Amino acid sequence: MGHDNPLALVAGAGAGLGQSLLARFKAGGLTPVGLGRSRPAETVGAFHTLDLADDTAVPDTIAQIIADHGPPKVVVHNTAELVINPFSDTTLQDYQNTWASMVQTAVLLAQATVQPMVRAGGGSFIVSGATASLRGGARFSAFASAKFALRGLTQSLAREYQPAGIHVCHVILDGIVDSARSRDRHGLDPTRMMDPADIAEAYWQLAQQPKSTWTNELDLRPASEGF
Repeated sequence: MGHDNPLALVAGAGAGLGQSLLARFKAGGLTPVGLGRSRPAETVGAFHTLDLADDTAVPDTIAQIIADHGPPKVVVHNTAELVINPFSDTTLQDYQNTWASMVQTAVLLAQATVQPMVRAGGGSFIVSGATASLRGGARFSAFASAKFALRGLTQSLAREYQPAGIHVCHVILDGIVDSARSRDRHGLDPTRMMDPADIAEAYWQLAQQPKSTWTNELDLRPASEGF
């Protein structure tokens, strides 16, 4: 069965970056499909509401999407669970929640998509990281521990699947992504924040890289951000 426009799958397709990614992939001629816990008010392409840490729902839903649209050309893991608390106030459940929402979700997403992409001749699997992927700050012990784990997972997947034609890339978003929610939370000047459409353009470029020059890790930050 032929599929005209290859599939682009975004897990964690919330308002903001997730929807900007879907819009950019659609503009590039792909069929955009979003996955997430709650449907944004406006969605680009189809949207499936599910718990991305659910080890039954994720394989079943993605198998159905692949049956409908063919194997993905691009898969993006963009889920997040931000916990900011002093260590003494951070419960074991907080650690388990951050791990489940950021690492377990990536494992399930990769299990459901990587082999179909290999059989189809290749594709890109792009993972959204954060400042905390490289640096554990005070009060970020749960978040950073899960983001470190996610980075290690992507390195292992890259080394295992790169020879089979899967471009696995970890993108460190070192800054605050501009959205209505983050403007409310941080009160930052939007010129000091990361424009989701600009981030989406960088992800699009990663997905276009020729095999002779693949980026494994990319760090993006506003010009005003210290590092």
